[in-house]
Amino acid sequence: MKLIIINGPNLNLLGIRETSLYGNISFDDFLAKLRIEFPENNIEYFQSNVEGEIINKLQEVGFSYDGIILNAGGYTHTSVAIADAIAAIKTPVVEVHISNIFAREEYRHISLLASKCRGSISGFGLDSYRLAVESFKI
Repeated sequence: MKLIIINGPNLNLLGIRETSLYGNISFDDFLAKLRIEFPENNIEYFQSNVEGEIINKLQEVGFSYDGIILNAGGYTHTSVAIADAIAAIKTPVVEVHISNIFAREEYRHISLLASKCRGSISGFGLDSYRLAVESFKI
């Protein structure tokens, strides 16, 4: 199965950014473990702090991959354009968040992306990504 994880703004700082909220493991270290756990899957990775680059990547892979795992970070709550890109592609998207967005600031309770996604997973730390990979087996 060909999957891609797309991470949005500030997620390149995992492991050093707000470790009490996001943990102290870098995403590269976590990704290596995830690939070992799911050797039957080809798991690619893309990260950008730029909204347009995330849209370009969704359009690039959105007709040829088996699944997309998307953590759009702060764009989750603001980007109609990313939501439109998800709606325009054929590949199913699972929205992921490391923290429980519903236990945080009120503005984070709204996802503009969720209704365009196959499902949403939040609040399980980096394990949210593992659960998303598992969801594509169903």
